[in-house]
Amino acid sequence: MIVKGVQRDLFASQLHALASTLISLDISYFIGIMWHKLPAWQLLWWCHHFSLLWSTTDGQTRYSIPEELKQGSVVGNLAKDLGLVISELHRRKLRITSEAGKQYFSVDLGKGDLLVTDRIDREELCGQRAACLLPLELVIDNPLQLHRVEIEILDTNDNSPSFATKEKILKIAELVNPGARFPLESAQDPDVGPNSVRSYVISKNDNFKLAVKTQKDGRKIPELVLEKPLDRERLPVHHLILTAVDGGDPVRSGTSEITITVLDNNDNAPQFERQLYEANVSEKASPGAQILQVKATDADEGLNGEIEYSFAEQTSEAILSLFNIEAATGDITVKGDLDHEINSLHRFDITAKDKGNPKMEGHSGVEIKIIDVNDNAPEIIVTSLTSPVPEDSAIGTVIALLSTRDPDSKDNGKVTLRLPPESPFKLNPPVSNHYSLVTNGPLDREKNDQYNVEIRATDYGKPPLSSAKIIIVKLLDVNDNPPVFSQPHYTIYVKENSAPGHILCSVSASDPDAGENAKVSYSIVDSKVHDVSVSSYVYVNSENGSIYSMHSFDYEKIKVFQVVVASKDQGSPSLSSSATVHVFILDQNDNAPAVIYPSPHAATHLRVPRSAKAGHLITKVTAVDADSGHNAWVSYKVAESTDTSLFTLNLYTGEVRTKRAVSEHDDSSQRLIVEVKDDGEPAQSATVTLSILVEDGVSAPVSELRHKAPDSGKKGGTITLYLIVSLASVSVLSLLTLLVLAVKCMRSSASGATCCVRRTGSDEHKKPNRNLQIQLNTDGPIKYVEVLGGDVMSQSHSFRSCMSPMSEYSDFTLVKPSSTTDFKEVISVLDASLPDSTWTFESQQVSL
Repeated sequence: MIVKGVQRDLFASQLHALASTLISLDISYFIGIMWHKLPAWQLLWWCHHFSLLWSTTDGQTRYSIPEELKQGSVVGNLAKDLGLVISELHRRKLRITSEAGKQYFSVDLGKGDLLVTDRIDREELCGQRAACLLPLELVIDNPLQLHRVEIEILDTNDNSPSFATKEKILKIAELVNPGARFPLESAQDPDVGPNSVRSYVISKNDNFKLAVKTQKDGRKIPELVLEKPLDRERLPVHHLILTAVDGGDPVRSGTSEITITVLDNNDNAPQFERQLYEANVSEKASPGAQILQVKATDADEGLNGEIEYSFAEQTSEAILSLFNIEAATGDITVKGDLDHEINSLHRFDITAKDKGNPKMEGHSGVEIKIIDVNDNAPEIIVTSLTSPVPEDSAIGTVIALLSTRDPDSKDNGKVTLRLPPESPFKLNPPVSNHYSLVTNGPLDREKNDQYNVEIRATDYGKPPLSSAKIIIVKLLDVNDNPPVFSQPHYTIYVKENSAPGHILCSVSASDPDAGENAKVSYSIVDSKVHDVSVSSYVYVNSENGSIYSMHSFDYEKIKVFQVVVASKDQGSPSLSSSATVHVFILDQNDNAPAVIYPSPHAATHLRVPRSAKAGHLITKVTAVDADSGHNAWVSYKVAESTDTSLFTLNLYTGEVRTKRAVSEHDDSSQRLIVEVKDDGEPAQSATVTLSILVEDGVSAPVSELRHKAPDSGKKGGTITLYLIVSLASVSVLSLLTLLVLAVKCMRSSASGATCCVRRTGSDEHKKPNRNLQIQLNTDGPIKYVEVLGGDVMSQSHSFRSCMSPMSEYSDFTLVKPSSTTDFKEVISVLDASLPDSTWTFESQQVSL
């Protein structure tokens, strides 16, 4: 092809324009060489390839560069070509992965340039393949992106042709006719395309010329052709030089010396039946398996016609290690391990030699194709992995990028990936043999803080082969769980008068989250108790949940209150929950009885007629105790008396009566000291002094009382009957209440709930009942009854009855009513049924 002047000018302008863009690649020096030394067809080839220096094919970016570029050369600007923002490359952590294993390129994150970082030898990477492509994967985070880039490595003429043997010896009989051909060894050149072997040249001589035979695969085999008959007597040995020349610029060449020895006799060489033998063999064929049989014939007779088969002299060691040829039969068998993935096609030459003198030989070619067997399991390659992953990641969040590799061919190399069923992940359909592993459901670190995702790769071979890879995905905690108390309600019993700073109870809350999200602190939710902030009563340790008293409690002022404790984690935003603590104050015997009548602060003189008989009612001592329960039960006794034989004091009612009839000899002035004592432990007491004057005559009030005494005696039986009926009803109601409470406690115990209770001392058995409380004196006849009705949280009603069958009068006492109006209604009802009884308010208090 001849390039005319106009065409060369056009080429020159294209090449110089191209050179200006390739200065950074350090290959502009090629331009001058190509312009001055390359033939026209090579100029066109270079123009075609360098005009495609950068292109995007099927959504992939491709660059073309020559091999052997120096380190630091710029391949192209990835940021510009992929539409990326240069200022965000560092933040988004752009990185390169290569399937070649070795990293030849890097990215300048400041400029977005793709740089060469290592020596690139095309022959080392791709061998004799026509196209040499280096696939790169660019992974970018935030958000995760994957770009595929292909680098086409263009061949440069950096290798010279070479012969396996530097000297070849041929023995040719002098009787061989002109036109006979003798195959010579082909030169090898690792370069491809125009840089490979282009032609052969033989040194000048009188008898031989050189012919080049082109095979189907494009290989060029030199043959020595006899032009003039040989004359052994004139020249027994011929020395020739065979030169192989490539098509590169500058041209490279290699030589081999050929020594031809001229022999006598044996004028027929063996001839093969075929010029090329072809066969297929499985890569799993065992050593010794027959592949094919070659056959040659010789027109001579005797030893001149006996043939031996062998490999040609230039046969490589790789072929000799894989195949064997039987010298006598021409059978070619398997010798070593065949591998389709390493080399799927083997070509070599064989020789048939006779046993004449001199020996004659014939040549033929053999082409063996290795049939692929599914003997390679697919491989899973993790290109990128994001771990840990927030547990609240949305469905579709990319976790990992994967690719597969199977060196087998056709269906044996096709791979599919699968995940186990019910996995919270899924694989998106592949793009260019790349998969993305994404979330496919909600993740919960509290249930599973780590997933071992097993991905199985299976090919389509028969039988199919598979492999598995486990990807560990850890979950990052998110504050999605509030603290949870061990129980929603706590109950505390604390004695009154306990020392301040006393620990009342410890509440506990747990948070299934992790780290700061699981750190719990405690606080008191502000509320009011008797118009006072609850924080003035108790405080809580913010770290361990222990609740302490701020001061000593007084049962007579407050009997029960509740505290709401909040637990809060340290997450962002923080989450919280609360629990209610019920605090019950237990009564202690810290109040002595108080005498209401007669007044201990004013002198009271009682008068008794000398005509008084035994059992005459003189007065009734009345006392109350601010405590409750046993601590409020009072009893009366005579501590000191002027005449112990004259007066008697009822232990339970405080009635003072004459023990015998008053006589004329009794002193007119008597003194009694009455001690009022409660039932607490230790007991508390008070005293009152009674001054009694014995006089002649009858006092009108006392006479009236004596006249009424028989009538009240008639009513005594009725009062006792009513009280017995009332007590029976109350007892039944109390029993039912206790049964209900027992069932609830059993259910609560079965569900695992517990109560936080602190009790001390011997008063642990005196727990206030929230529904009903009955206090009985079981020592003899009914002496004292206390009925607490209503919810203990409200302390609504309290009734006390003090009776004595020995007394002429019975008292029914109301203690601690919730309101005066309520008790007036109760008293009006009782007056209607028991009109001759005496009703007394012992105390009046409005409770919680």
